[in-house]
Amino acid sequence: MGVPSDDVVLIRRGKEGEPTEVTVNCPDKAGLGCDVCRIVFDFGLYIVKGDLSTDGIWCYIVLWVIPRPATLIVRWSNLRDRLLSVCPPCSMLHRYYQTSAPSATSSVYLLKFFCLDRKGLLHDVTQVLSELELTIQRVKVTTTPDGRVLDLFFITDNLELLDTKKRQEETYAQLRAVLGESCISCEIMSVGPEFDCHQSITSMSQEIAEELFTSELSDREAHTHALSPELSKLKKASVTMDNTLSPSHTLLQIHCVDQKGILYDLMRPLKDCNIQVVSFFFVLVPQSC
Repeated sequence: MGVPSDDVVLIRRGKEGEPTEVTVNCPDKAGLGCDVCRIVFDFGLYIVKGDLSTDGIWCYIVLWVIPRPATLIVRWSNLRDRLLSVCPPCSMLHRYYQTSAPSATSSVYLLKFFCLDRKGLLHDVTQVLSELELTIQRVKVTTTPDGRVLDLFFITDNLELLDTKKRQEETYAQLRAVLGESCISCEIMSVGPEFDCHQSITSMSQEIAEELFTSELSDREAHTHALSPELSKLKKASVTMDNTLSPSHTLLQIHCVDQKGILYDLMRPLKDCNIQVVSFFFVLVPQSC
Protein backbone atom coordinates (compact mmCIF):
# COMPACT_ATOMS: atom_id res chain seq x y z
CA MET A 1 0.00 0.00 0.00
CA GLY A 2 1.22 3.52 -0.75
CA VAL A 3 2.54 5.51 -3.64
CA PRO A 4 5.89 5.18 -5.43
CA SER A 5 8.66 7.30 -3.93
CA ASP A 6 8.96 9.12 -7.25
CA ASP A 7 5.47 10.55 -6.65
CA VAL A 8 5.94 11.54 -2.99
CA VAL A 9 8.02 14.62 -3.87
CA LEU A 10 7.62 16.22 -7.29
CA ILE A 11 9.59 19.24 -8.50
CA ARG A 12 8.40 20.96 -11.68
CA ARG A 13 10.89 23.54 -12.86
CA GLY A 14 9.34 26.79 -14.00
CA LYS A 15 10.32 28.77 -17.03
CA GLU A 16 12.96 31.45 -16.70
CA GLY A 17 11.67 34.10 -14.31
CA GLU A 18 8.79 31.90 -13.11
CA PRO A 19 8.60 29.98 -9.81
CA THR A 20 9.27 26.27 -9.49
CA GLU A 21 6.45 24.09 -8.15
CA VAL A 22 7.37 21.74 -5.29
CA THR A 23 4.75 19.13 -4.36
CA VAL A 24 4.86 16.87 -1.28
CA ASN A 25 2.24 14.11 -1.19
CA CYS A 26 2.64 11.72 1.76
CA PRO A 27 1.17 10.51 5.08
CA ASP A 28 0.66 13.30 7.59
CA LYS A 29 2.54 13.83 10.82
CA ALA A 30 2.78 16.58 13.40
CA GLY A 31 5.09 19.36 12.21
CA LEU A 32 5.36 18.13 8.61
CA GLY A 33 4.65 21.56 7.11
CA CYS A 34 7.24 23.14 9.39
CA ASP A 35 9.88 20.58 8.39
CA VAL A 36 9.19 21.07 4.68
CA CYS A 37 9.42 24.86 4.94
CA ARG A 38 12.68 24.62 6.87
CA ILE A 39 14.31 22.47 4.20
CA VAL A 40 13.15 24.80 1.43
CA PHE A 41 14.54 27.72 3.42
CA ASP A 42 17.89 25.94 3.94
CA PHE A 43 18.27 25.59 0.15
CA GLY A 44 18.00 29.36 -0.30
CA LEU A 45 14.53 29.25 -1.83
CA TYR A 46 11.90 31.93 -1.39
CA ILE A 47 8.26 30.81 -1.11
CA VAL A 48 5.97 33.09 -3.13
CA LYS A 49 2.81 31.01 -2.69
CA GLY A 50 1.80 27.90 -0.78
CA ASP A 51 -1.13 25.58 -0.25
CA LEU A 52 -1.62 22.71 2.23
CA SER A 53 -4.48 20.32 2.94
CA THR A 54 -4.78 17.23 5.12
CA ASP A 55 -7.42 14.89 6.51
CA GLY A 56 -5.21 13.99 9.47
CA ILE A 57 -3.88 10.89 7.73
CA TRP A 58 -2.67 12.10 4.33
CA CYS A 59 -1.11 15.48 3.59
CA TYR A 60 -0.74 17.38 0.32
CA ILE A 61 1.58 20.41 0.17
CA VAL A 62 2.29 22.62 -2.83
CA LEU A 63 4.87 25.41 -2.68
CA TRP A 64 5.86 27.80 -5.45
CA VAL A 65 9.48 28.85 -4.89
CA ILE A 66 12.15 31.00 -6.48
CA PRO A 67 15.89 31.11 -5.62
CA ARG A 68 17.21 34.13 -3.78
CA PRO A 69 19.40 35.52 -5.25
CA ALA A 70 18.25 34.62 -8.75
CA THR A 71 21.78 33.49 -9.65
CA LEU A 72 21.77 30.86 -6.89
CA ILE A 73 22.49 27.34 -8.14
CA VAL A 74 19.93 25.00 -6.55
CA ARG A 75 20.67 21.29 -6.36
CA TRP A 76 17.12 20.15 -6.99
CA SER A 77 17.92 16.45 -6.65
CA ASN A 78 19.38 17.08 -3.20
CA LEU A 79 16.31 19.11 -2.27
CA ARG A 80 14.07 16.22 -3.30
CA ASP A 81 16.12 13.76 -1.23
CA ARG A 82 15.96 16.02 1.83
CA LEU A 83 12.19 16.39 1.50
CA LEU A 84 11.80 12.63 1.13
CA SER A 85 13.76 12.14 4.35
CA VAL A 86 11.12 13.98 6.43
CA CYS A 87 8.11 12.29 4.80
CA PRO A 88 6.63 9.40 6.82
CA PRO A 89 6.75 6.05 4.97
CA CYS A 90 3.58 5.16 3.11
CA SER A 91 3.61 1.73 4.76
CA MET A 92 2.49 3.31 8.03
CA LEU A 93 -0.96 3.86 6.49
CA HIS A 94 -1.56 0.12 6.71
CA ARG A 95 -1.81 0.42 10.48
CA TYR A 96 -4.16 3.39 10.21
CA TYR A 97 -6.60 1.39 8.13
CA GLN A 98 -6.30 -1.63 10.43
CA THR A 99 -7.15 0.35 13.54
CA SER A 100 -9.66 2.83 12.12
CA ALA A 101 -12.60 0.43 12.19
CA PRO A 102 -12.52 -0.86 15.78
CA SER A 103 -11.50 2.44 17.39
CA ALA A 104 -12.69 5.94 16.56
CA THR A 105 -10.07 7.68 18.71
CA SER A 106 -6.45 7.03 19.63
CA SER A 107 -5.60 5.50 23.00
CA VAL A 108 -4.39 8.01 25.55
CA TYR A 109 -1.29 7.33 27.65
CA LEU A 110 0.16 9.06 30.67
CA LEU A 111 3.85 9.91 30.46
CA LYS A 112 5.09 10.67 33.96
CA PHE A 113 8.64 11.70 34.72
CA PHE A 114 10.31 13.09 37.82
CA CYS A 115 13.55 15.03 37.42
CA LEU A 116 15.59 18.02 38.48
CA ASP A 117 14.20 21.29 37.17
CA ARG A 118 16.21 23.41 34.75
CA LYS A 119 15.74 26.14 32.18
CA GLY A 120 14.30 24.88 28.88
CA LEU A 121 13.16 21.55 30.30
CA LEU A 122 9.64 21.63 28.84
CA HIS A 123 10.94 22.81 25.48
CA ASP A 124 13.38 19.91 25.26
CA VAL A 125 10.76 17.34 26.29
CA THR A 126 8.10 18.60 23.86
CA GLN A 127 10.67 18.60 21.05
CA VAL A 128 11.51 14.95 21.76
CA LEU A 129 7.82 14.00 21.82
CA SER A 130 7.27 15.79 18.52
CA GLU A 131 10.19 13.96 16.91
CA LEU A 132 8.74 10.67 18.16
CA GLU A 133 5.34 11.62 16.65
CA LEU A 134 3.67 11.65 20.06
CA THR A 135 0.90 14.24 20.32
CA ILE A 136 0.40 16.05 23.63
CA GLN A 137 -3.25 16.31 24.68
CA ARG A 138 -2.82 17.71 28.19
CA VAL A 139 0.06 18.68 30.48
CA LYS A 140 0.31 19.11 34.24
CA VAL A 141 3.54 20.42 35.75
CA THR A 142 4.32 20.44 39.47
CA THR A 143 7.52 21.90 40.91
CA THR A 144 8.84 21.31 44.41
CA PRO A 145 10.75 23.73 46.68
CA ASP A 146 13.90 21.61 46.38
CA GLY A 147 14.18 22.24 42.63
CA ARG A 148 12.54 19.08 41.34
CA VAL A 149 9.65 18.79 38.91
CA LEU A 150 6.94 16.21 38.30
CA ASP A 151 5.55 16.41 34.76
CA LEU A 152 2.43 14.58 33.61
CA PHE A 153 1.91 14.42 29.84
CA PHE A 154 -1.30 12.92 28.47
CA ILE A 155 -0.26 11.81 25.00
CA THR A 156 -1.43 9.87 21.96
CA ASP A 157 0.80 8.04 19.52
CA ASN A 158 0.45 8.96 15.85
CA LEU A 159 1.90 5.54 14.99
CA GLU A 160 -0.43 3.70 17.42
CA LEU A 161 2.50 1.69 18.77
CA LEU A 162 2.88 3.00 22.30
CA ASP A 163 1.31 -0.17 23.71
CA THR A 164 4.40 -2.11 22.60
CA LYS A 165 7.50 -2.52 24.74
CA LYS A 166 9.81 -1.51 21.89
CA ARG A 167 8.03 1.81 21.36
CA GLN A 168 8.04 2.60 25.08
CA GLU A 169 11.74 1.79 25.40
CA GLU A 170 12.46 4.05 22.42
CA THR A 171 10.59 6.87 24.15
CA TYR A 172 12.45 6.28 27.44
CA ALA A 173 15.80 6.30 25.65
CA GLN A 174 15.11 9.56 23.79
CA LEU A 175 13.91 11.31 26.95
CA ARG A 176 16.86 10.12 29.05
CA ALA A 177 19.24 11.26 26.32
CA VAL A 178 17.84 14.78 26.71
CA LEU A 179 17.31 14.80 30.49
CA GLY A 180 20.61 13.08 31.29
CA GLU A 181 21.42 12.42 34.93
CA SER A 182 18.72 14.85 36.04
CA CYS A 183 16.08 12.21 35.24
CA ILE A 184 15.03 10.44 38.45
CA SER A 185 12.20 8.28 37.08
CA CYS A 186 10.18 7.92 33.88
CA GLU A 187 7.02 5.88 33.32
CA ILE A 188 4.36 5.37 30.63
CA MET A 189 0.95 3.92 31.42
CA SER A 190 -2.43 3.66 29.75
CA VAL A 191 -5.02 5.92 31.38
CA GLY A 192 -7.99 3.88 30.15
CA PRO A 193 -11.14 4.76 28.20
CA GLU A 194 -12.46 7.08 30.90
CA PHE A 195 -10.17 9.83 29.64
CA ASP A 196 -11.64 11.59 26.63
CA CYS A 197 -8.72 13.31 24.92
CA HIS A 198 -11.04 15.43 22.82
CA GLN A 199 -12.26 17.24 25.91
CA SER A 200 -8.82 18.72 26.32
CA ILE A 201 -8.64 19.99 22.73
CA THR A 202 -10.13 23.44 22.65
CA SER A 203 -10.19 26.26 20.18
CA MET A 204 -7.29 28.66 20.28
CA SER A 205 -7.89 31.83 22.23
CA GLN A 206 -6.97 35.27 20.95
CA GLU A 207 -4.38 35.59 23.73
CA ILE A 208 -2.61 32.39 22.63
CA ALA A 209 -2.68 33.46 18.99
CA GLU A 210 -1.12 36.82 19.82
CA GLU A 211 1.50 35.18 22.04
CA LEU A 212 2.52 32.80 19.25
CA PHE A 213 2.67 35.14 16.31
CA THR A 214 3.02 38.79 17.26
CA SER A 215 6.47 40.34 17.38
CA GLU A 216 5.83 43.22 19.74
CA LEU A 217 8.58 44.09 22.21
CA SER A 218 8.08 45.12 25.79
CA ASP A 219 8.84 48.72 26.76
CA ARG A 220 12.05 47.57 28.44
CA GLU A 221 13.19 45.68 25.33
CA ALA A 222 12.28 48.63 23.13
CA HIS A 223 14.54 50.93 25.13
CA THR A 224 17.35 48.36 25.24
CA HIS A 225 17.42 47.71 21.50
CA ALA A 226 17.22 50.41 18.85
CA LEU A 227 14.38 49.49 16.51
CA SER A 228 15.10 49.52 12.81
CA PRO A 229 12.35 50.70 10.43
CA GLU A 230 11.82 47.09 9.37
CA LEU A 231 11.34 45.92 12.95
CA SER A 232 8.95 48.77 13.61
CA LYS A 233 6.83 47.49 10.73
CA LEU A 234 6.87 44.00 12.23
CA LYS A 235 5.26 45.39 15.37
CA LYS A 236 2.20 46.16 13.26
CA ALA A 237 1.59 42.51 12.38
CA SER A 238 -2.09 41.57 12.51
CA VAL A 239 -3.27 38.23 13.93
CA THR A 240 -6.98 37.44 13.90
CA MET A 241 -8.70 34.18 14.74
CA ASP A 242 -12.18 32.75 14.27
CA ASN A 243 -13.60 29.84 16.29
CA THR A 244 -17.12 30.01 14.85
CA LEU A 245 -16.47 27.77 11.85
CA SER A 246 -15.84 24.58 13.83
CA PRO A 247 -15.86 23.49 17.49
CA SER A 248 -12.47 21.80 17.07
CA HIS A 249 -10.70 24.10 14.58
CA THR A 250 -9.45 27.67 14.66
CA LEU A 251 -9.07 29.89 11.61
CA LEU A 252 -5.93 32.02 11.88
CA GLN A 253 -5.36 34.98 9.58
CA ILE A 254 -1.91 36.55 9.80
CA HIS A 255 -1.00 39.71 7.92
CA CYS A 256 2.56 40.95 8.23
CA VAL A 257 5.46 42.35 6.27
CA ASP A 258 7.47 39.85 4.27
CA GLN A 259 10.84 38.65 5.46
CA LYS A 260 13.27 35.82 4.77
CA GLY A 261 11.92 32.50 6.05
CA ILE A 262 8.55 33.98 7.04
CA LEU A 263 6.52 30.83 6.36
CA TYR A 264 8.89 28.71 8.45
CA ASP A 265 8.76 31.31 11.23
CA LEU A 266 4.96 31.05 11.24
CA MET A 267 4.88 27.25 11.12
CA ARG A 268 7.53 26.63 13.79
CA PRO A 269 5.55 27.89 16.82
CA LEU A 270 2.62 25.74 15.74
CA LYS A 271 4.85 22.67 15.68
CA ASP A 272 6.46 23.56 19.02
CA CYS A 273 3.00 23.85 20.60
CA ASN A 274 1.79 20.60 18.97
CA ILE A 275 -0.88 22.45 16.98
CA GLN A 276 -1.65 20.60 13.75
CA VAL A 277 -2.38 22.56 10.57
CA VAL A 278 -5.37 21.15 8.70
CA SER A 279 -5.04 23.50 5.74
CA PHE A 280 -3.41 26.78 4.87
CA PHE A 281 -3.11 29.22 2.02
CA PHE A 282 -0.10 31.51 1.75
CA VAL A 283 0.25 34.31 -0.76
CA LEU A 284 2.40 37.40 -1.17
CA VAL A 285 0.83 40.79 -1.77
CA PRO A 286 2.70 44.07 -2.32
CA GLN A 287 4.62 45.15 0.80
CA SER A 288 3.26 42.33 2.98
CA CYS A 289 2.53 38.64 3.11
